[in-house]
Amino acid sequence: MIVASGCSLQKWINAMSRLRIPASIETSPAAAQPLLQAVKKQLGMVPNLFRLVGNSPAALEGYLGLNGTLAKGALEAPTRERIALAVAELNGCEYCLSAHSFIGKNLAKLSDVEIAANRNGRSADAKADAAVGFAVKLVNARGHVSDADIKVVKDAGYDDAQVIEIVLHVALNTLTNYVNEVAKTAIDFPAVAARAA
Repeated sequence: MIVASGCSLQKWINAMSRLRIPASIETSPAAAQPLLQAVKKQLGMVPNLFRLVGNSPAALEGYLGLNGTLAKGALEAPTRERIALAVAELNGCEYCLSAHSFIGKNLAKLSDVEIAANRNGRSADAKADAAVGFAVKLVNARGHVSDADIKVVKDAGYDDAQVIEIVLHVALNTLTNYVNEVAKTAIDFPAVAARAA
């Protein structure tokens, strides 16, 4: 990232974004501050997305609540990241694509080859391939999937609860994709370019 001389990093971030991103936890709305502190404790930093969404403490609480609850669900972290990568690519969200490429590689331990496959709506793992493929169908069909689509994901070994979680992960990732595209959030991860929106 190149910042023009005489321009602070925060001014650059806000110049790049269409909506204000508070510079810190302390400059965020009071009701969002404890939520952002929890994010910092968990991640060691507060990415721009969280401070942006924290402009609405209710939206941040809702996002963190669903995200945290789904993390306790039946889908494994690598599959959740695979879905996030596929959805971000389909929606053309470079912020989320950058974040989930970083998280996928460093936390979920996905290989570069797997991340590339996920961005193409596939996986080298047969079971995960069914989940990612179903997620892609959900996005493309706006939820109007067929009986055959559901049969494929269930035949791969996913039960009803996991199918519901795939749907919710698609919705959660679409939410952050849309927020970041509306705001044009400055990317604070190693940048990854989307192929097409």
